[in-house]
Order: sequence, then structure tokens, then C-alpha cells
Amino acid sequence: MNKLLTALIAGFFCVGAFAQTAAPAAPVAPAVQSTPAAAPAPAKEMRKQKASAHKAKKSKRKAKKAAKQ
Repeated sequence: MNKLLTALIAGFFCVGAFAQTAAPAAPVAPAVQSTPAAAPAPAKEMRKQKASAHKAKKSKRKAKKAAKQ
């Protein structure tokens, strides 16, 4: 029991000591990009692309299933 209490007290002492460390330095300003990033595609266009990709996969699965039978 004494070892357990000693371990707990030592643990709390260490946590208390590390909790008082110096505050981090001021954040660094992000680097400026030399070339602007490409504008993201509109949400509607992205949905169309996903739907067409899904339809293509679905038709491939149907063709593969029909070929097995």
C-alpha cells in the first residue's frame, strides 16, 4: 500500500511540474503561396460526376452478372 501511495504522489508531482512549463512561442504566419490553388468544382458538378461514376459501376456489375448466367 505504501508503494502505491508513493507511486501516486510521485505521479502527481511529475504532472504538476510539467503543467507549469513555459507557454509556446507565438504562432508563425503561414507562408504565402506563389500560385493560387485551383478553384473547387461546384457541388452540383461534383454530384453529377459521382452519379455518372456510380452508374458506370452499376452497369458493369449488371453486365458481369448477366455474363455469368
